[in-house]
Amino acid sequence: MAYAGLAQEYLGVPAVTRAYTTACVLTTAAVQLELLTPFQLYFNPDLIFRKLQVWRLVTNFLFFGPLGFSFFFNMIFLYRYCRMLEEGSFRGRTADFVFMFLFGGFLMTLFGLFASLFFLGQAFTIMLVYVWSRRNPYIRMNFFGLLNFQAPFLPWVLMGFSLLLGNSIIIDLLGIAVGHIYYFLEDVFPNQPGGKKLLLTPSFLKMVFDTPEEDPNYNPLPEDRLENRPGDQDLNQQPPQ
Repeated sequence: MAYAGLAQEYLGVPAVTRAYTTACVLTTAAVQLELLTPFQLYFNPDLIFRKLQVWRLVTNFLFFGPLGFSFFFNMIFLYRYCRMLEEGSFRGRTADFVFMFLFGGFLMTLFGLFASLFFLGQAFTIMLVYVWSRRNPYIRMNFFGLLNFQAPFLPWVLMGFSLLLGNSIIIDLLGIAVGHIYYFLEDVFPNQPGGKKLLLTPSFLKMVFDTPEEDPNYNPLPEDRLENRPGDQDLNQQPPQ
């Protein structure tokens, strides 16, 4: 019974959030069980282009380090804000959400070509947090019961917390920068005088991820109409005596 409830809860998670968080957890589990090593996953342009180890373009976004505080902290934020975006501003727009993933991953990969960054998952999480925070500017946040602030400050608070833990803030700054680029091109620039929408989701993504809308001008054939189908008549109607 508990298993059925857990499975139902898991399947109730939006598709993109479910797929990404599951991939991150399974990747970490594989490393923990020594089925894989981080050396097979990290971002290395030389191995990608010379040895054709193209999986590294994806796997560097899936590994958040060994099991520990940092891993669970990142997973909580990744799951929470990825899900809130998918169920909020991207509700019914799965293709647009996937395109944001691809756009953000592409920019981070370009930056990774010129910097010694091996894993970009944390930057990707910060990007999701940044976009959500800018789209929900009036929500009040509480960080571990210590700080109260408006949502747009959340990425900066996370960066400060990362700095307190002794981590490099380059990853956080990269996530904030990419998140701001996406937010500006998607939400700000199109609403400026003379602006236009530059980020257009490819039609093939919409064909794959978005269910087609019903045509409001569609007129079904008479035999297909609900009222003419046998068995759809009023069951309470009494037969003639």
